[in-house]
Amino acid sequence: MTTNKILILFAHPLFEKSMINRILIEYLLDSPNVTLHDLYEEYPEFDIDIKREQDLLMEHDIIIWHHPFYWYSCPPLLKQWIDLVLEYNWAYGKSGNALKDKIIFQAITTGGSEENYCSEGRDRFTISELLEPFNQTAMVCKMNYLPPFVIHGTHKMNSKEALDKSRMYNKLLQHLIENGIGKETFENYPYLNQWIQTKQ
Repeated sequence: MTTNKILILFAHPLFEKSMINRILIEYLLDSPNVTLHDLYEEYPEFDIDIKREQDLLMEHDIIIWHHPFYWYSCPPLLKQWIDLVLEYNWAYGKSGNALKDKIIFQAITTGGSEENYCSEGRDRFTISELLEPFNQTAMVCKMNYLPPFVIHGTHKMNSKEALDKSRMYNKLLQHLIENGIGKETFENYPYLNQWIQTKQ
């Protein structure tokens, strides 16, 4: 059986103030196949070690950008990571095949409720539409971009609800370790939350 290695690139500048992310990280699946890489802890001065980050990417099969959904995007350190680490002729370009066929997706937390993210809602666009620049980045790097794992309504969430989300996240990670992604179709699953609930 193939075992996949997962790299979680965690980026949260106010981690100590985020109950949901604190629980997600504290109760993260304990597995030798999961590497948690806290970018703000690793690079408090934003001095990213590009070669080290590229080596980490090469050692893993599945990459997760795990971050709060700040102003319809990601925190600044993760954006800098994308700008610097995904180098021309390494991650993309004529000779840039280092990440080809790797799986990547986002695990995001947002205070807004799910119903806000639609054409009639306050935020006017779906989460998938707002994440399209990340999807395009992955495509340019020849990676397979999956729908996001999304936790909505974090401002009103209690610890029990957060633990339930943590268990779902871990179920997703365990499934990806053991099964990866075959010829899956996600047309009916805008979020990986919905997809993993169909798996036994």
